[in-house]
Amino acid sequence: MKLNKDEKKSIRSAFGKALAEVGRVNEKVVVLDADLACSTQTQIFKKEFPERFFDCGISEQDMVATAAGLASEGKVPFAASFAVFATGRAYDQIRNSICYPDFNVKIVGTHGGVTVGEDGATHEALEDISLMRGLPHMSVFIPADCKECNEVIKYAAENFGPMYIRIPRSNVCDVFDENYKFDFKHARLIEDGVDATVITNGETLAEVIDAVENLKGEGYSIQILHVPVVKPIDTTAIVENAKKTNLVITVENHSVIGGLGSAVCEVLSENCPTKVHRIGVNDTFGQSGNSDLLLDFYGLSSKKLTESIRKTIDENRQNKK
Repeated sequence: MKLNKDEKKSIRSAFGKALAEVGRVNEKVVVLDADLACSTQTQIFKKEFPERFFDCGISEQDMVATAAGLASEGKVPFAASFAVFATGRAYDQIRNSICYPDFNVKIVGTHGGVTVGEDGATHEALEDISLMRGLPHMSVFIPADCKECNEVIKYAAENFGPMYIRIPRSNVCDVFDENYKFDFKHARLIEDGVDATVITNGETLAEVIDAVENLKGEGYSIQILHVPVVKPIDTTAIVENAKKTNLVITVENHSVIGGLGSAVCEVLSENCPTKVHRIGVNDTFGQSGNSDLLLDFYGLSSKKLTESIRKTIDENRQNKK
């Protein structure tokens, strides 16, 4: 599968447009932001539905508590901010005011991962998935491109329950075409193979596809399993694919602690003990820099993934001898 990485689109704009789209269909949809409507692109909804948009200022705790109040009155609130602030600053309110009473609030964290870039470590959420997937009642989504983001927002608006949706700051290339349909219950096999199963989601899916394409030219046969729903995770797909290749590699723009890699390890340790190599940010903070350079620095670029996936497969083959 080859991607056109020269044509990238703003997934944040796709999010803003999707909000406006669901707002036209359902008048109960309301949007809250923490003085970042331009960055999160909730300004698109604000322009069309100013009476249903609430700028809560630089106060994520108030934003989340207000969203809980609106949900208690039957509204469908989407509360957006940078992922690091939406989940970190407002964790107590998300836990006790949304998840504990099981209110129908959607938290959208934009600017996730090291690709926040020049804003640096304080703004680069590398723990948000860990925080959100540990909460009872909370579902966690990480769409890979604009089409999938649109589908996830529609799903969130139409289905009940606390949800966390994470999107990056950086622009993304198309992975899926217009016929793509989001499936809440099932992961998606992007590429078939026998040497290893690479499990990923979000913007690193495109990097993994690129890396696997490079390795295909060297004679490697690698599966790619896209897991846009980290919680509840598709246990069946992970186990089935692990059994086929007996080697799993996870890739995520997040800490290797508590995110997708940890979720996969939990599934396999209970159902099908398998060697897992986790690729992500290794128990450290991010830093300021160009987003592409940071992807490369943390081993998440297609170039670095080509090297690390090749090395992992070769070492696994050697250990079998």
